[in-house]
Amino acid sequence: MSSETSNFFDKQAKVLGHPSSLFVLFFTEMWERFSYYGMRALLVLFLTASLMDGGYGWERKDALGLYALYTGLVYFTPIFGGIIADKLTGYRTAVIIGAFTMAFGHLCMALEIPIFFYIGLTALVLGNGLFKPNISSIVGQLYSDEEKKDAAYTIFYMGINAGAFLGILLCGYIGEKIGWSYGFGLAMIFMIAGALQFWLSSGKMFGDVGLAPKNDGIADAGRADNLEVSGSNSGRLAKWGGIGAVVGAIVYGLGSIIPEFHDTTSTLSTLNSMIMPSIILGAFSAIIGYIVTDPGLNKIEKDRVWVIVILTFFTIFFWWAFEQAGGSMSIFARDYTDRDLVGGQAMTFKIFNTVLTIVPLVIITWVLGMLFKVSFKHIPLANIILGSSFVIIWGIVIWMLYREFTSDQTEIQASWFGILNSFFIIAFAPMFSKFWDMKIIRSGPLKFALGLFLLAIGFGLLAWGSSTIPQGAKVASVSMIWLILAYLFHTLGELCLSPVGLSYVSKLAPLRLIGLMFGVFFIANFIANFAGGITGGYIDKIVESYSMSVFFLIFTFVPAGAALVLVLLNGTLKKMMHGIE
Repeated sequence: MSSETSNFFDKQAKVLGHPSSLFVLFFTEMWERFSYYGMRALLVLFLTASLMDGGYGWERKDALGLYALYTGLVYFTPIFGGIIADKLTGYRTAVIIGAFTMAFGHLCMALEIPIFFYIGLTALVLGNGLFKPNISSIVGQLYSDEEKKDAAYTIFYMGINAGAFLGILLCGYIGEKIGWSYGFGLAMIFMIAGALQFWLSSGKMFGDVGLAPKNDGIADAGRADNLEVSGSNSGRLAKWGGIGAVVGAIVYGLGSIIPEFHDTTSTLSTLNSMIMPSIILGAFSAIIGYIVTDPGLNKIEKDRVWVIVILTFFTIFFWWAFEQAGGSMSIFARDYTDRDLVGGQAMTFKIFNTVLTIVPLVIITWVLGMLFKVSFKHIPLANIILGSSFVIIWGIVIWMLYREFTSDQTEIQASWFGILNSFFIIAFAPMFSKFWDMKIIRSGPLKFALGLFLLAIGFGLLAWGSSTIPQGAKVASVSMIWLILAYLFHTLGELCLSPVGLSYVSKLAPLRLIGLMFGVFFIANFIANFAGGITGGYIDKIVESYSMSVFFLIFTFVPAGAALVLVLLNGTLKKMMHGIE
């Protein structure tokens, strides 16, 4: 960061001790996550709902297969979005284009016509690729003080989960209880709001950060030789592209001769069981090889890039298990959890749900008010759009709560449990931000390991709670307390890993490669979401052959083992960071 840019943000009006620009990004990301998680909460439920209930009537395995493909690709395209922003458009333009592309995708899905449904999913995948890595890149560039970044990314992460909370709550409620189209359409409205708010704010609030790149040497001050040594990049790209193709061909060949892996019962099954794993492993090999052999990297930079790659690898184990939330855990909530409330339980839940809904919304509105105080005179139109969005949100929330209090129905919708993760994030994120500032745990790898271990505890509790479900059962009535506890521990693990991971990419990556390295970090989510969806698709087979407890124990032991390995690697990784903690 240049001294001029640093001074711009140091002098900027503060909100909670951070530049007000951070909170413009906070709300932009909040609306994008509203749309993503709102739609994701409905996807599997909509696909598996019967035709009589307005769904497509798919089998669980097929629905989770599409879920795996979609959520995987959502985190694969950021690698290309990062490259496009680094080399061509700049971060701000990429975010704007991506946001409007995703809004178009939600519009297509709201039509519920199969061809437009798939066009909508495609638009969401492509738009997210431009949006996701580049808004995260902008956050890191607001700070000249590296020590502030962990806290900043934790606050930013609170915005992510505020959007997820509201999206799952409102889109899930409207989709399940009013109509699927209305749920998908609501996601579109607030995606447009987020795009407009950022577009109208960026010129006044971000100075030179995020503009189209210039070959002025600033990005790598003190490393002028780095900028021109990559004349062999095209040859290196071809070499690693070829290696990736060979790896992919080997994986495809192995898949063709392994019966359990070779599933050709449908086009989607063939794509998920053979083609996608080949593409994933081939592309991952090529991208990592291309990056770590960059001749412009000196020894320290190369070590730090390797740390990002290693942490990315361990992140896969976390998200592979965590992302069961939108797949197998949604099915567990709908078909295996007791959601019927009787007598005083119903009123107790309605009061609890009201508090659960109102308190986070009040906190977010309070943050909005603080942003208004310091930025309204600079970006009035953006603030009017943002404020209008919150008026609409409050209106929908009040309508929803009134409808529930005056209704005789006592069944909790299955998507409701998804809001617990976001609620716990909002509740605990400020405490974690302060905790990291206390520097009791300074090591990034140890923070990652703690996150994996807490995730394992959550699935262990879910396995314990599932022990009463008979082998092969299609439905059951397990107490909802086990899902609530699982979401609590999953959230605590997430706060140890995800925002810290974003911060470490920002601190370890060479500035000229920061967009690309954020894309690499999101590759973990790509692999994990795809693998998690495919694994979740075996829920019926595992329950029939073993039990529901065995299914959840898989997601207990694997992350716990990964956490142990990461603890053992901590010393080596700290050395490779060369002074960055």
